[in-house]
Amino acid sequence: MKIQTVNNSTFICDEAAIASVAKYSLVKMGIHPDSELGIRIVDEDEMTNLHVRWMNLPGPTDVLSFPMDEVKPYSSATGPAIIGDIVLCPAFAQKNSKQLIGPELELLTVHGVLHLLGFDHEDITDEAKMFALQDEILKEWRLLV
Repeated sequence: MKIQTVNNSTFICDEAAIASVAKYSLVKMGIHPDSELGIRIVDEDEMTNLHVRWMNLPGPTDVLSFPMDEVKPYSSATGPAIIGDIVLCPAFAQKNSKQLIGPELELLTVHGVLHLLGFDHEDITDEAKMFALQDEILKEWRLLV
């Protein structure tokens, strides 16, 4: 799995942990091992611009996902894919989280990966399914690291 992280924010983040939890999530979801994922870490101004431009919503948010190839869980038989990009905003996440920023960014990374794979939380059933899977993946990954 090729995962590229770029930190364009002033936050010092554990990029290795972020890439590790992303890779674990993709492997767990059966994504081809030669697939690619990009992760950008940005400040609130850049996240606000992206949030307005792509979601038509005001202000910053903690995570955005931009899928590229249409990749679904357990689709490794289709071969390698460019999964897409996850954009994280640690400054916004820190203001809105009750936990430390490291674990919050790990959670948001898993959340972003699941969005790239087609999961959403538009209704209560989808939310319950997505959040349970997110928690399961994160718990398993934390037992390994």
